[in-house]
Amino acid sequence: MERPPGYTYGTPAVPKSPITLEEFEKMKQTVMFTDEDIEYLRMSRDVLADQVKEIVDTWYQFIGSQPQLIRYFSTCGNGRPIWRYLSRVHARFQQWILDTAAANYDQDWLDYQYEIGLRHHRTKKNRTDGVPAVPHIDYRYMIPLIYPVVATLRPFLGAKGHTPEQVERMLEAWLKSVLLQVALWSQPYIKDGDF
Repeated sequence: MERPPGYTYGTPAVPKSPITLEEFEKMKQTVMFTDEDIEYLRMSRDVLADQVKEIVDTWYQFIGSQPQLIRYFSTCGNGRPIWRYLSRVHARFQQWILDTAAANYDQDWLDYQYEIGLRHHRTKKNRTDGVPAVPHIDYRYMIPLIYPVVATLRPFLGAKGHTPEQVERMLEAWLKSVLLQVALWSQPYIKDGDF
């Protein structure tokens, strides 16, 4: 897969995360994230790598069916979806699946989580793609979206003949990782000193 438009992971364009790797380690401990979870995430990468387009299509079907969600990909004022924006985000969502499953929790990864959070928040929303979409994703939808994103992975994780136990362990590792990521993405929404 070629580098998606607007994907700046590991480049100087990404700001340094205000959360340190040491603080992130404590977050991992809090969600009971272990080296075994890393192994299952990496196992999931082999399972999901050739299914990323279909997974994101599934997520888009859900988002497109929810007016309160599709509006964030729509023009401010007339509410029409911006197809170029949806296409570019679709490619980055596919890459996000691969990055999540790669389970590389180094400084570049941590910094990019901060960048993703900024891109959901009014701080940077729409700047990457230069679109006139709704300028801020309301925080109240970020936490609830964890469930559909993770739950819809089950059939994809089960598509390559792994045992039910392996599928469950991959799914649990994904849940923990997504919880950690959404917590990190939340930082721009939280009042200084409270995160």
